Amino acid sequence: MTPQQIEARIVRYGELRPCKTAFIDAHTPGSDRKENFTIIGGGVSESPDQHVHIHETPGFNIGAAGQPPGCRNSLHSHRTAEVFFVLRGRWRFFWGRWGKAGEVVLEEGDIFNIPTGIFRAFENIGTDYGMIMAVLGGDDAGGGVVWAPQVITDAKDYGLILGDNGKLYDSKKGQSLPDGVAPMPLLSDAQLASFPEPTTAAVVPNHVARYWDLMALSDRQPAKVIGAQGKLRDRPGFEVEFLSRTSIPDTPYTMAQHEILMPMRGYWRLSWAGGTTVLNPGDTVAIPPGLEHSLSPAVTGEASLYRVINTHDPAGATGALLS
Repeated sequence: MTPQQIEARIVRYGELRPCKTAFIDAHTPGSDRKENFTIIGGGVSESPDQHVHIHETPGFNIGAAGQPPGCRNSLHSHRTAEVFFVLRGRWRFFWGRWGKAGEVVLEEGDIFNIPTGIFRAFENIGTDYGMIMAVLGGDDAGGGVVWAPQVITDAKDYGLILGDNGKLYDSKKGQSLPDGVAPMPLLSDAQLASFPEPTTAAVVPNHVARYWDLMALSDRQPAKVIGAQGKLRDRPGFEVEFLSRTSIPDTPYTMAQHEILMPMRGYWRLSWAGGTTVLNPGDTVAIPPGLEHSLSPAVTGEASLYRVINTHDPAGATGALLS
């Protein structure tokens, strides 16, 4: 592959294009300053303004959320896996029908495989603009977001209406629901009763991995983070590994699967027969199957990255609560 072909498969952190009206809570106070990014695949954005950097999906989607201090993302659920790692900042994740069932605070580099089928939300509790990177299961990411009823109700006071077609309409811009499109119905009490309310003690041990633990585990080989043999044992349609400076030799290798590289710390040199490039923290690169390449730290000092590999596991049966 030529350098231009590889660059077309790299989304640079500094070139990320945000959408500030991606979801129904985009005008609601407390959530109205967040930015959403779709890096690989269309994700679950409800806005026609959302920019997609790479349309081709490898069996999952990659996205990100950027938020200033004090900004939160409202309570919602997904039908497939949702995995976050903290690129920058300090974040509180909380869950349950009213967000009071449990919570965990994640620092930079920590990763959270959120159980499927629970309401979840998150907020930046740090002092600076923060960024979390996300992996969503399935090529179509499960078909959208399921919102807690109060999120939809609150949004009406600020002009945003979600249609039952999964698209947003902004009355402040003179938009209204098209003919044949009804408002997204609120979940019934019976439907809400089917959403689990797990405690912090039930979630954290099997769904959260800490950065410095992964650094230790990756001393001689890639640390398996999410997968059948991972520290967080799950089969969400993809596997996640953590690599540090001494995890792999800098000799060429190939993979039969799609391989997504997401640097966390330091700078990484990616080389292949057609050239070489340097990956920076926050960059995302999609390596196609069968491409011979090598990967090594480009400078001295701390270096780490997450690697996501597609599998043949069904993405719909993912992220279940582990006991």
